Amino acid sequence: MWLKPDEMLLKNAFKLWVTEEDNEYFVLQRRRGYGEGGGGLTGLLVGTLDTVLDSTSKVAPFRILHHTPDSQVYWSIACGVTKEEIFQHWDWLQQNIMRTLSVFDSSEDITSFVQGKIRGLIAEEGKTSLVLEEDPEKFREALLRFEKWFELPPKEKLVTYYSCSYWRGKVPCQGWLYLSTNFMCFYSYLLGAEVKLIISWDEIWRLEKTSNVILTESIHVLVHGEDHYFSMLMHLSETFVIMEQLADYSIKRLFDKEAFQREPALSDPLQITKRGLEAHAKSEQFRTFFRLPKEENLLEVHESFLWVPFSHYNTLGKICLSENYLCFTSQDGSQCHVIIPMREVINVEKPDSSSRALTVCVRGKRALRFSEVRGYQRLANSIRSRCGISPSPQHSASSEVIRGECQSLINHFDDNPEDVTLMVGQKDSSKAVSTEALMTVFHPQDVENLDPKMLKEKMKEQSWNIHFSEYGRGTSMFFTRKTRDLIVRGVPEALRGELWMLFSGAVNDMATHPGYYTDLVEQSLGTSTLATDEIERDLHRSLPEHPAFQSDTGISALRRVLTAYAYRNPKIGYCQAMNILTSVLLLYAKEEEAFWLLVAVCERMLPDYFNRRIIGALVDQAVFEDLIRDHLPQLVDHMTDLSFFSSVSLSWFLTLFISVLPIESAVNVVDCFFYDGIKAILQLGLAVLDYNMGALISCQDDAEAVTILNKFFDSVTNKDSPLPSTVKQASVGNNDKASHFNVDISELIREAYEKYGNIHSEEVESSRKRNKLHVIQTLEDTTKQNVIRVVTQEVRFSASHLDGLYNLFKRQHFLSCYWTMKSPALLHHDPSLAYLEQYQLGFQQFSVLFSLLAPWAFCNAKSTLSLWVFRLIDENQDGLVNFKEFCFALDTLYSGSFTNKLKFLFKLHLPPAFTGSPLHLKEERIQHFIPVTADSSHLSRRTAFDLPEDGVIKKSPERGRGKVDLQAYLKQWQNEILKKEETIKDLPRINQTQFIQFSKTLYNIFHGDPEEESLYRAVAHVTSLLLRMEEVGRRLQEPSSPSESAKPANAATAAEEEEEPTTEEASTTPESSDTSSSRYSRDAGTDLTEMEWSFSFEQVLASLLNEPTIVSFFERPVDVQTKLGQARVAQLKLKANK
Repeated sequence: MWLKPDEMLLKNAFKLWVTEEDNEYFVLQRRRGYGEGGGGLTGLLVGTLDTVLDSTSKVAPFRILHHTPDSQVYWSIACGVTKEEIFQHWDWLQQNIMRTLSVFDSSEDITSFVQGKIRGLIAEEGKTSLVLEEDPEKFREALLRFEKWFELPPKEKLVTYYSCSYWRGKVPCQGWLYLSTNFMCFYSYLLGAEVKLIISWDEIWRLEKTSNVILTESIHVLVHGEDHYFSMLMHLSETFVIMEQLADYSIKRLFDKEAFQREPALSDPLQITKRGLEAHAKSEQFRTFFRLPKEENLLEVHESFLWVPFSHYNTLGKICLSENYLCFTSQDGSQCHVIIPMREVINVEKPDSSSRALTVCVRGKRALRFSEVRGYQRLANSIRSRCGISPSPQHSASSEVIRGECQSLINHFDDNPEDVTLMVGQKDSSKAVSTEALMTVFHPQDVENLDPKMLKEKMKEQSWNIHFSEYGRGTSMFFTRKTRDLIVRGVPEALRGELWMLFSGAVNDMATHPGYYTDLVEQSLGTSTLATDEIERDLHRSLPEHPAFQSDTGISALRRVLTAYAYRNPKIGYCQAMNILTSVLLLYAKEEEAFWLLVAVCERMLPDYFNRRIIGALVDQAVFEDLIRDHLPQLVDHMTDLSFFSSVSLSWFLTLFISVLPIESAVNVVDCFFYDGIKAILQLGLAVLDYNMGALISCQDDAEAVTILNKFFDSVTNKDSPLPSTVKQASVGNNDKASHFNVDISELIREAYEKYGNIHSEEVESSRKRNKLHVIQTLEDTTKQNVIRVVTQEVRFSASHLDGLYNLFKRQHFLSCYWTMKSPALLHHDPSLAYLEQYQLGFQQFSVLFSLLAPWAFCNAKSTLSLWVFRLIDENQDGLVNFKEFCFALDTLYSGSFTNKLKFLFKLHLPPAFTGSPLHLKEERIQHFIPVTADSSHLSRRTAFDLPEDGVIKKSPERGRGKVDLQAYLKQWQNEILKKEETIKDLPRINQTQFIQFSKTLYNIFHGDPEEESLYRAVAHVTSLLLRMEEVGRRLQEPSSPSESAKPANAATAAEEEEEPTTEEASTTPESSDTSSSRYSRDAGTDLTEMEWSFSFEQVLASLLNEPTIVSFFERPVDVQTKLGQARVAQLKLKANK
């Protein structure tokens, strides 16, 4: 690697370096302790320095220096990990530089020329380099060490590195921690003790910051039951955040693809950088806080003051700018923030350059004044360009007038705060309530009704109208503490739909996608999928007590919304609980608004909730358990196993308490959820457990605890609800026994906010990330245990061996996914499939793993035998092999009897495994493997599947888009049950071409064995014996065959052809013949002129049994544990050397 020329003196350096090559201008040196003659005390000391000190000159084992004869100064210009690498640089200097240097007169000119040339080479390399860090030179040095120490594939992208200590027991090892796209690596070398650690992110169970008596602060990593601790980091928090982001990225990309969105910064694993990860994390936090669409990215952040008219002072905060939104959030504890869509901005002016201020005018005669903005000129230009406001001459001419209008507005409202109604642009009252909401259709408000509940409802509306007049209404409303206080007290029925749209951000989605929902409804109309079948089944189970869903109006609207969403997002399709949530949304919002609310909930506010594995809900249950430990220690002391609360609270999270609370109370919970997100649900869950603490502590079993909670939920009422009894949900507990106590939902929510309102959203998100690793790995471990339980009944491997095999199999699957986004294994991995089908290998991945585990040296990754084995064990011929099929093959080769192993080899040379002569194998497109069988009629049976470009048949349709062929599954299951054990008599005969290849395979398998010569003689003896037997048998059959006696001339010709087979016959490929056609030798009516000599399996078996050398070779025991250990070590290196 070329280095930026760095001056050095060699007065005291000769003891550490040995000169290998030199000339008049350059010196090539090797570091002591490396290569020939290394070792001893000098080697130990040098190795320790190389690890501890941060310099390439002290790490790279080879380097090239430039010098001139009349100078004592040397310049380091190149370094290398291997001798081959450094000699490539040396040869380049000899061929391209040495001749040129002779034309210079002075040493200064020579040095200047060499330095300029080296810098030019580095700049040229930088054009294609993936390194995009702040200090490229230092990062190049770290990259060199990373590649040298860990020998990972060249495509592995180093993200960042840190100096730290790794604790082995109670002893720390000082070294370097390297964080790459797919691996976390650590290296230490102190006085001869080398510590090397490579952990892939997809293996991590837990990642957290910890502290104890010995370690004041450290990072704890749990992998396969082993604890790893890293401490003494200069920037521990930064390191932990990067590790958390890389682990989360790996989990999303490899396991939880339903949640993985192709972010521009993360679309290619080869382009991941520390800067990109940080930008992605900030954008994600920005979108979550302001409830913005997933397409928005944080582009600029400016610190400034914002004039807030309702408080009459400037509040300090930050302006956050994205592609389509201008947002502001305070930093002074006032909890004030505002969101301004760019589509609402009509002008941007800079009224006062001395105060670095700018004024943003929005529709509805509203103006926002920002002051003390450091980059106010750039910010103003950015807003103008994104709003399409160009500072044209005509615009500039009228700028004074507009500036005057904006300033007069501000001055007027400063003096007359009661007139702020005009500034905020309050909506027309006729549009405040959506007339299409089901609640207004089935329960219209009676204006003349003066009962106490309606009066209280009117008072709530008046409170909100006053709030709107002070803080604004619509998309640019100020969100403050007072807004939350009003939410806790309860939202009036008439405003609920509008406020849900505003708080969730769905109002922006709908505004930027006009006509989208109507088009979806038209496109999805009449479609028949698995999702639509499930929707139809659940339609009448959605709030069946409510009159709106006892009529076709409500049912049809619910059907359209759910079907449209399943069409929009087929990876989620439809999940139970979505119907209950959507029913409530339709009660208070228009149909299109309910659709966008559902989008906001499923895709932003409750990520990963509504899929087959409900990962998001499981993660939040784990977060809930952590909060119980922190806030309810008395309950934890009594119930050490908190998994009970996880099972009980699942419906709380999935339905936002709608399924357990009466509808009139549940909507108040939904109000809080749309404002505060999942934090509101967690707080309420803690309040419920706290309210029932005494009863839960005294209960004897889980059933009693469930009964206590059910009775409590039945007793929750909403005393302020104006809904009539016909609309209210019937409650099981509303009987005489439970009527003596009631809990008001508003009081319960208020208590939740008072006791647990100090839980911050940032803490919840951090806990989510921490627990997601454990939840995903627990699900993966469950999958592994289920697979092993199925496979262990049919193979002779022990459970521990199957565990090791499964880990290797799964890792090989991931190795094909690490460095590309378009891996067939990654594209076709579907967690919703059956356990055995979740991880499968294509031919390329199978051949690599099979070469590591096969008992014979001949079975390397490029051998044709791997291809034949793959075809043989791929029973359904879909181009993929699952773990069960893989284990069956290895079990036969490891533990099978001599007969079974020979039968396996015999079948490898019959269709569908063997399809022709080896001469034709080069023409086969192995890299795009599509299984070829003798019978091509199977292709017509695959009409239900599509053949993608990669040749892998996708067996599972996307959820929500295609219907599962249940008949095909049942037929396959029936065939597996009825499948009988294959006997040696069922095997077809092996023909001339196949037998020749069978003999060659035996020779190849025996190659390199200590008894190779005797094995070769045995194979030659068996081959000649079989040929003589066949010749004798043919001659004995000739006079007795009726067809042959009629054609003696043809029989003689056939015999001659058999004795001297031509080259053309030897290379014949029987691809057009199926399995049954190979039995032609048993048919008495077959024409002998077309007949080749062939052998049955019994003949081959009997001949080989007479050779003890061959029998003992195949019956040698295989040390499975050693094989697995060697494969684990070589798996990554084999990928690196490809």
